Amino acid sequence: MHSKTLGWALLAPTLILLFFFGVVPFIYVLFVSFHQWNPFAVNPDMIFNWAENYRRVVFDAQFLASFGVTIAFVFFAVVSELIIGYALAQAFMRDFPGKAFFRTIHTLPLIMAPIIVGSIWKLMTTPSIGILPNILDDWLGYNLNIGQSALQAFTVTVIMDIWHWTPLVTLSLIAALVSLPPDPFEQAQIDGANKRQIFWHITLPMIRPAIIATVFIRLMDALRTVDEVLMLTGGGPGSATRYLGVHIFKEVFPRTNYGYGSAISVVVLYLTIVACWLLYVSLIAPRNTRKG
Repeated sequence: MHSKTLGWALLAPTLILLFFFGVVPFIYVLFVSFHQWNPFAVNPDMIFNWAENYRRVVFDAQFLASFGVTIAFVFFAVVSELIIGYALAQAFMRDFPGKAFFRTIHTLPLIMAPIIVGSIWKLMTTPSIGILPNILDDWLGYNLNIGQSALQAFTVTVIMDIWHWTPLVTLSLIAALVSLPPDPFEQAQIDGANKRQIFWHITLPMIRPAIIATVFIRLMDALRTVDEVLMLTGGGPGSATRYLGVHIFKEVFPRTNYGYGSAISVVVLYLTIVACWLLYVSLIAPRNTRKG
């Protein structure tokens, strides 16, 4: 009983912080989502409009377009980060000259604030002064202008996200690979298994929990991407990079439509929970069933 009380006492500060900085804001946003509210309008009062904001979300063409482009962004970014992160993790597991230096350089993007990352890529991709447009034009004759090409803007935002967050995936997978016991690999080599068989039947199943946890984190982060994209493209050209986070930002701040923006935020939170649940069911639940 004493240890149980001590455990709750140690958890209490964290639970209190989570309540005031997580639960309370969510309840407030949920409350606002059922109102029409523009605090800067002639009538700044909240007007209860039932579920009108949620009905508007379902039939909002701009929201649906943002949802579609966000799904594409999340898929290409997270899958690429997972593949590149695993390849880098395997590379860093080996000894080579300058390994410590390259690991340090590799993790530098991870410690940068998203707004700084967006500013760096904005400078690198500006046609008049950016290094990337000049190099591509001089070497390949390719005109890079993310302010005019929707495909280029989308591609650059995906590459920027990969550059920023791949170190997180690499570090997570390095920790998973280091913790693997050597015995199964030695036994597989004795039995004549090749590298591909060892990867699919030993390495991948053993690091699956780390992969799933990393994908969960990156999935939630990618769905709410705002800062770097807003700094780099502003959601343009047109709505090519108007991801859900950017869409919510533009509804709440420039348009000061707090009720509708809150409704979109709740819907995005729900979609994120559903996506994580589907990922859990498809990857973890079948394995638990087989064990049972």
